[in-house]
Amino acid sequence: MDLATTYLQSAIKRVVYYKALGDKTFAQLSEADFHFSPNNHSNSIAVIIQHMAGNMLSRWTDFLTSDGEKEGRNRDTEFEEQPFSKQALIELWEKGWACFLTALEQLSPEDLLRNITIRHESLTVVDAINRQLAHYPHHIGQIIYVAKIIKEAQWQTLSIAKGSSHQYNQQLLPKKQ
Repeated sequence: MDLATTYLQSAIKRVVYYKALGDKTFAQLSEADFHFSPNNHSNSIAVIIQHMAGNMLSRWTDFLTSDGEKEGRNRDTEFEEQPFSKQALIELWEKGWACFLTALEQLSPEDLLRNITIRHESLTVVDAINRQLAHYPHHIGQIIYVAKIIKEAQWQTLSIAKGSSHQYNQQLLPKKQ
């Protein structure tokens, strides 16, 4: 397997992983939780979803042939609280991720060095992917952090629980025969 193919497979694997963190977080939240904001300067989970979906749909729709900042996108309204239900927010989330993943899955190794534009800035496809692999996990971290504030002691960890690293590592050791 060549480096380009390995890179694409790795990028897709990471994207699926980070989306799953969001999905597992949403499963722990109520309708009202999506609209909770820790303070006036912080975004609710709903607003973060709106922004991420707007970004994904703008960046990854026809991204090889059109600028990644689509004319129809209104980024500012993505940061305004909307009266969306939990179901509507999850549908928006799914639509954005489907657009992003479909775009990645349709790439060939030869596409990685092609130039695309985002806000009239020229980037290679590799750079555009890397840019989003930093951007989206950043927001997923925010979603998880807000959810942990909301759920407090009822939060169900998505990784290794505090104080459990040694036990977890022991489980990964090969079994002695």
